[in-house]
Amino acid sequence: MSDPTPVIDDLREESEELDALVAKLSPEEWRLATPAPGWTIAHQIAHLNWTDRAALVALTDEDGFKGLVEQALAAPDRYVDDGAEEGATQDPAVLLSAWRHDRTALDEALRAAAPGARFPWYGPPMATASMATARLMETWAHGLDVAATLGVSRPPTDRLRHVARIGVRARDFAYAAHGLTPPAEPFRVELTGPGGDLWTYGPEDAPQRVTGPALDFCLLATQRAHRTDLALTAEGPDADRWLDIAQAFAGPPGAGRPAPGETR
Repeated sequence: MSDPTPVIDDLREESEELDALVAKLSPEEWRLATPAPGWTIAHQIAHLNWTDRAALVALTDEDGFKGLVEQALAAPDRYVDDGAEEGATQDPAVLLSAWRHDRTALDEALRAAAPGARFPWYGPPMATASMATARLMETWAHGLDVAATLGVSRPPTDRLRHVARIGVRARDFAYAAHGLTPPAEPFRVELTGPGGDLWTYGPEDAPQRVTGPALDFCLLATQRAHRTDLALTAEGPDADRWLDIAQAFAGPPGAGRPAPGETR
């Protein structure tokens, strides 16, 4: 992606849509439990704010980001949750203001980044467009949890194209995160977008492939739904295995959402 402006614009729209969901909540509503175990709405927004700040540091202070990585390595099992917990203890108005401030600063830094620049991250280094895509992916995923808590339906948009793309590109990372050797050959992925158009990735003649709705693939890659609840089809054993372990986010594998009838 040569020009990162479209995905930066989409990140802004995704953030503003979520902002509109939480802006008028009462303090009590900020404390409502979401589908993520142990996380309230405040935790969801605090995590986004925490990660936006980390991305801003990655773009503007490479040495400072090294310090953040050291903190993550010192407490890999608690680092993300601790960041969310700290932010969630704030007054909701303070938290909302901080999120707005930091995501605006990140938006400006992304737009000011030099062409071809790459920035450190908790996984592989990222180009400007990839960093914006990762932030959009997380904003969409955590926004789903907030919407579900509030009983709000959020129709899928073509912004999901960015989420699907990062999910496909993270295939090898997902295998490695589970201690598995990634397949040598690429897969064919064919996803039907919200408007009915077909989004395709990989060689057309690849023997192993994944097909289905783009929304379902994005739900799977962000671990917002269990595979058995989704209309995704895999052809080939490696592609089938991928649907069990797919993740679009950096870091260790998450627990995902429970299968139908499963309790945790």
